[in-house]
Amino acid sequence: MGHTSKRFREIAKHFDATKKYGVREAIDILKKCPPVKFDQSVDIALMTGVDPRKSDQSVRGTVSLPNGTGKKMRILVLAKGDKIKEALSAGADYAGNEDLIEKINGGWTDFDAVIATPDMMREVGKLGKVLGPRGLMPTPKAGTVTTDIAKAVQELQGGKIEFKIDRHGAINNAVGKMSFDGAKLEENVRSYLNAVLRAKPASAKGQFVKSITISTTMGPGIKIDLREIEATKE
Repeated sequence: MGHTSKRFREIAKHFDATKKYGVREAIDILKKCPPVKFDQSVDIALMTGVDPRKSDQSVRGTVSLPNGTGKKMRILVLAKGDKIKEALSAGADYAGNEDLIEKINGGWTDFDAVIATPDMMREVGKLGKVLGPRGLMPTPKAGTVTTDIAKAVQELQGGKIEFKIDRHGAINNAVGKMSFDGAKLEENVRSYLNAVLRAKPASAKGQFVKSITISTTMGPGIKIDLREIEATKE
């Protein structure tokens, strides 16, 4: 524990936990924090004012981060015939049908995203128990149930991420890595915030975004000034 608390004391020197910061300011503070041995993710947590129990208040969408996520996506494609070849030449890590479905049913989830062709959906539906809880179920809305396999693979490789509200009304995503240049991280954060704002349900009453916190895997959570949202709107 000694070492961690020393690190946190060092971190505490750089910012005031009771204050709210601009996006770029917060990123610069995270960059000043003592480094750890791996390239940390930069995460954003939004607390919304919507009621996730109401079906018309679901917040969900996708955004292509202009500078990618910094994470190599391991992509699995469930398809038949020529589509398997199309998937592999587009850069998918795994592509196939029965054999892969059997492996997943056995609990194998060594991948970060799943794309499926519509004709595979009956089979894919049966994988809900394994894929569902891990957020890996392909959906037409996220562009991961499609006949254009190559495009879907390229978009995921290029930094397209899906965001959705959890049962507490929060939205959490990784939007880059600490090794990214500050300006590139800021660009990713603003694209992300924009996309979430655009996904505001029409029936949502009151304040849509109640708080925004930016953090790193091992670092502090820094609160973002909500006026930044106004500045970010396209």
